Amino acid sequence: MNEILLVVQIIVAVFLSFLILIQVKGTGFGRVWGGMSNSFSRRGLEGLVFKLTFIIAFLFLLISTITIIV
Repeated sequence: MNEILLVVQIIVAVFLSFLILIQVKGTGFGRVWGGMSNSFSRRGLEGLVFKLTFIIAFLFLLISTITIIV
């Protein structure tokens, strides 16, 4: 059981790191691909990545807590 949790935790940690690294501070994804964005709200892909980061972070914390308990 611990081995399975460890493998899942490592996969979630790598995915969480990827999500954090692709986020751009400031103008958002438009700056990465050359678009001009004057809006400060998160829309489309940027909003999805932002929300998904919180979900994966919660999942990582949950798996870590379960690993400690088991």
